[in-house]
Amino acid sequence: MAEPLVEMHNITKQFPGVRALSDVSISLLPGEVHALVGENGAGKSTLIKILSGVLRPDAGEIIWRGKKIEFSSPLEALACGIGAIYQEFNLVPQLTVAQNIMLGQAPHRWGAILEDEMHRRARVALAQLGFELDAHTPVSELNVAQQQIVEIAKALARELQLLIMDEPTAALNQMEIKRLFDVIRKLKSQGVTVLYISHRLREIFEIADVVTVLKDGKLVDSRPIKEVSEDAVVRMMVGRELANIYPPKNTATATPVLKVEGLSLRGVLENISFELHRGEILGIAGLEGQGQRHLVRAIVGAIPHDHGTIYRDGRPVTIDSPADALKAGIAFIPEDRKAKGLILVRSVQENISLPSLWERIRLLFIDERRERDFVGHLIERLGIKVSRPSQIARNLSGGNQQKVVVAKSLGVRPEVLVMAEPTRGVDVGAKSEVHHIMRDLAAQGVGILMVSSELPEILGMSDRVLVMSQGRIVAEMSGDQATEEAIIAAATMGGVQEKAA
Repeated sequence: MAEPLVEMHNITKQFPGVRALSDVSISLLPGEVHALVGENGAGKSTLIKILSGVLRPDAGEIIWRGKKIEFSSPLEALACGIGAIYQEFNLVPQLTVAQNIMLGQAPHRWGAILEDEMHRRARVALAQLGFELDAHTPVSELNVAQQQIVEIAKALARELQLLIMDEPTAALNQMEIKRLFDVIRKLKSQGVTVLYISHRLREIFEIADVVTVLKDGKLVDSRPIKEVSEDAVVRMMVGRELANIYPPKNTATATPVLKVEGLSLRGVLENISFELHRGEILGIAGLEGQGQRHLVRAIVGAIPHDHGTIYRDGRPVTIDSPADALKAGIAFIPEDRKAKGLILVRSVQENISLPSLWERIRLLFIDERRERDFVGHLIERLGIKVSRPSQIARNLSGGNQQKVVVAKSLGVRPEVLVMAEPTRGVDVGAKSEVHHIMRDLAAQGVGILMVSSELPEILGMSDRVLVMSQGRIVAEMSGDQATEEAIIAAATMGGVQEKAA
């Protein structure tokens, strides 16, 4: 039995009003992929921040290669060989890809950075991921998936003994995930330990050797992955059976609630046409960067389009902004809830009420009673866990933040709901709750257009699936016809459009 690389004994951490960790112990072996799972708020982020020097524990100790250590900063942890890729990106938008990858470790001589050598090392780190990206590009010009690749490459550029990865695949497509897993296996063969955090249990069972489950800041169990089932891990995480993660599908009507005809955007979208029916969940799948996100943003007026017509209930509508979309009964849930879906420094009540605030204004003043009733109803309807409506949004778990974004949209009573990555970065319990909310809305006649990079979500939730490649719709399948193999084949081959029978 190998000696542990690192041991955390009886770690406890308290924040005002919250005990984030209570007497947690975990041991990591050299060359091991160790999965850390739990619902949002279970204590995972606090534990890895203590291990990487961001936070200091209130009690407990860390043993690194047999010796007790105390980190007062992430730099001290890095000096020991511990690095982390956090769910919240730590990139400098104004700097280039190479500058971000080599930040804090850029090669220099006589006080001057060696630009050519810096770019060479950055390209090597990117090459390990099999990802081509111009190292001179400012990070501000990258999409979310590309920024995730830069974060991973930044960690690979350091010679680490322990690499902590917090939701590293959240923004990646299936092919990019496969390449990342190849890199993890290579690191493992070189003796590097990986502490891997993900809400995607399929990934855990594919890549991990050991799984540790946290719940409410306490250790539930640590087991070799071969000794547990996915159902058993879910039970440990949520404390109950979680049946029907994907709820039964409804029967959509034949009435189009939204029609898109010939929508084009130079270099991005080419002649997109489809119908969305009342009560239908229409999934849009494809590899990352094939136009899916540009499509939904064009439909809701977040970006302009060059040609094409959008119809609502058979009538053409002009949508030049998200405000126009709301007036047309179309609500939008963006993929990045923190950057584009919420005002994190404002309260839950303010976030939920803002899009429809005008409905509760009387003589230039907010009707506070109606406001409280309106927000309270949506909090109860969606099961949002808050201490009070005035709680600041950034202090909620990821799943509850996502529910607040959904509540904002429901407040305007949309007939069409456009959702980009509706469950990104939320735990399995919250994911199931969001899926049931979506299906309940569809049962009430709302048409839902959903973009997701998670194929199980596409298959589990979609009544019909459109596959995009190179800015075009290349396949259409009914929910019964759609399989992972069929979707990937269409997405990679850009095949002839398959119309559902």
